Amino acid sequence: MTKRLYYDQPDLLEFDSVVEDIRVPSAGEARPSMTLRESAFYPTSGGQVHDTGWVTVGDQRLRVSEIAETEDGRVVHYLEAPSETPARGTHVHGSIDADRRRDHMQQHTGQHVLSAAFIDLYEFPTVSFHMGDDYCSIDLATPSLTAAQAVAAEKRANEIVFENRPVTIRYVQREEAERLGLRKLPRAERDELRLIEVANFDLSACGGTHVNATGQIGAILLRKIEKTRQGMRVEFVCGGRAVTTARRDFEILTDAASLFSAKLTDVPGMIRKTFEESKESRRQREEVLEQLAGAMAQGELVASFAPGRKVVVRVFTDRDSAFAKLFAQKVARAGAGIVALVASTVDPPGVIFAQTPGGTADMGSLLKEALAEAGGRGGGNRDFAQGGVPARCDVEKLLRDVAQKLAT
Repeated sequence: MTKRLYYDQPDLLEFDSVVEDIRVPSAGEARPSMTLRESAFYPTSGGQVHDTGWVTVGDQRLRVSEIAETEDGRVVHYLEAPSETPARGTHVHGSIDADRRRDHMQQHTGQHVLSAAFIDLYEFPTVSFHMGDDYCSIDLATPSLTAAQAVAAEKRANEIVFENRPVTIRYVQREEAERLGLRKLPRAERDELRLIEVANFDLSACGGTHVNATGQIGAILLRKIEKTRQGMRVEFVCGGRAVTTARRDFEILTDAASLFSAKLTDVPGMIRKTFEESKESRRQREEVLEQLAGAMAQGELVASFAPGRKVVVRVFTDRDSAFAKLFAQKVARAGAGIVALVASTVDPPGVIFAQTPGGTADMGSLLKEALAEAGGRGGGNRDFAQGGVPARCDVEKLLRDVAQKLAT
């Protein structure tokens, strides 16, 4: 079993150790790996992702790309391939990626404080924690969470950060832990528990790496709340990530403000106004297109119909399939016994077959047969059918061939 130096010294970034086991690349794992007698590298577990860094052997510096733990308690250090794995018994020097470790300590301790804040204010327990590359999240056991509640929890958590309360580590037996009122008691997997305590605010069993005082978290910034099957999910960032995220948001908002020639605070209102204007413009455009389709449909038809079925064939090279569909519907509804065979060559090209409701032809069958020959796909019913065709398809010929079948 690997001795885990980060348990008692989470800010330890340099250490010396001895190689206890090695694994060479294989068909199942292309990377070489090794196990050390003791290690300060943190393996992925408990919602926290692994450390990275380097192992130095003499004048050779090997990149450690991933850390994992085995069921028997060993910590496996995966090296970037190709790498020569040191032999068993070799003395090595480990170096942790300081920026990554600091970030993980900020995020994980921030999670403890934020989860405790939701308990403190609303009795909303945290049921899971996830640490990603750019954000973290907790899932709360509650059917709802308002924006006001989220803001209040964020405020309470940051009050604890600003007070710079000590964060300490201690070990207790499970029997004692059961009497201490932990925020969450883990499953009975071991007799001794490692407890992380934020002074007079939170006490949790945890194997992760944490800062020495809450002030080192930097800040806690909530980003998003959403409903999940477990309850409510809260996305957040802490410390350096909070600064990076705030800077990115500010730059995006500044760019938006420059487009509107407005102040930052006016951007939401300007966006709403633009959105409403866009909706109105789209409504007006749809009205105009419908009127245009109706007028064009009338232009295709003669004042009085000859006995029998009338077939209108039209190919649009400057209108999309949506307009072609509207046109076909207008034509088919203009009178009895009318069939509209319409196509658009605008990417993506498409064809629409429509007839006066209750007509004698079967638009779905005609389309299916025509598309089978052209290599397209689509479907419909007796009175209306539509589909897509390959760009190389000669839609004019396709429509003429269908019109010829209807004439016979």
